[in-house]
Amino acid sequence: MTRIAAVHGVLPPHRHTQRDLADMAARHCLPAGADRRALDRLHDGTGVRTRHTALPLDRYGDIDGFGAANDAFITGAVELGAEALDGALRAAGLSPRDVDLLVFTSVTGIAAPSVDALLAGRLGLRPDVRRLPLFGLGCVAGAAGLSRLHDYLLGRPDDVAVLLSVELCSLTLQRGDVPPAQLVATALFGDGAAAVVACGARRRPAAGAGGGPTVVDGRSRLYPGTERMLGWDVTGSGFRVVLDPAVPDLVRKNLAADVDAFLTDHGLDRRDVTAWVSHAGGPKVLEAVAEALDLPDGALDVSRRSLAEVGNLSSASVLHVLRDTLAVAPPPPGTPGVLLAMGPGFCTELVLLRW
Repeated sequence: MTRIAAVHGVLPPHRHTQRDLADMAARHCLPAGADRRALDRLHDGTGVRTRHTALPLDRYGDIDGFGAANDAFITGAVELGAEALDGALRAAGLSPRDVDLLVFTSVTGIAAPSVDALLAGRLGLRPDVRRLPLFGLGCVAGAAGLSRLHDYLLGRPDDVAVLLSVELCSLTLQRGDVPPAQLVATALFGDGAAAVVACGARRRPAAGAGGGPTVVDGRSRLYPGTERMLGWDVTGSGFRVVLDPAVPDLVRKNLAADVDAFLTDHGLDRRDVTAWVSHAGGPKVLEAVAEALDLPDGALDVSRRSLAEVGNLSSASVLHVLRDTLAVAPPPPGTPGVLLAMGPGFCTELVLLRW
């Protein structure tokens, strides 16, 4: 089985209260003189208390167009990505030259050469490192990327594979009289990064390194006809969010059957699971997950705390929740856990863990 050797999450240095970010949204996303009471209620209702941004708040007014925003993304992603990747490797007791595969994911900016290539020389990765940049998976990419690491390591059990997620959601800020979905995004999403180091079954752990659970299996699920429920419209001003308010209902309708089928294939059911590592998508999504799976009170507390402290970090969110689960409330050794996330497609990704 694939062994998770380390999970390391990082955040940009600029931390703000939800009220500060509501003020910024009012300045940039509402017409002059507009009544902002509905915006304030929206921000107050997310359960988010603080978030981090790639830039100081007064810099966002200087960003003129998609090109400038994307330039800021590349600069920020390289800096934050280097910090996350270096921290994860150190925690695993490994060096950059030990990495055989680097998977990089983001849905908040684009780069060619990709960010993983820009990091290779800076961090000292081997020239023959395999690289796989992923775009378009959105919030599900933390779970999907972990599953793809597992797929790779099944065939190369002596290797080390790393997943790096960097999401700078603040740089997708749209200006002017924006639609309601865009206002929801200003209230919910934060900036952050995370890296996961995974080792194949025959790779010995480094002396003195900590470690985490093993990955048993992954499961992907697409829901036909839901392509416009979540994603981006790419416009001249950048990424404009697509967010259908029916997403929680879709989760309630489908998640339990998907989880049950996945667990049954491994001789398990929901009662056997000792930890649910869920993407902190937002209060309504977390409520839908809890209701669909009939989870006990407190089962998603780590996800709710992550949402309150840093917001929805898109693909990095579920990796921060995994890190916090290991640090704060590690489940009993040998018991099963489920890591899950949802994203554009609309889709769900499930990962079965063994603590």
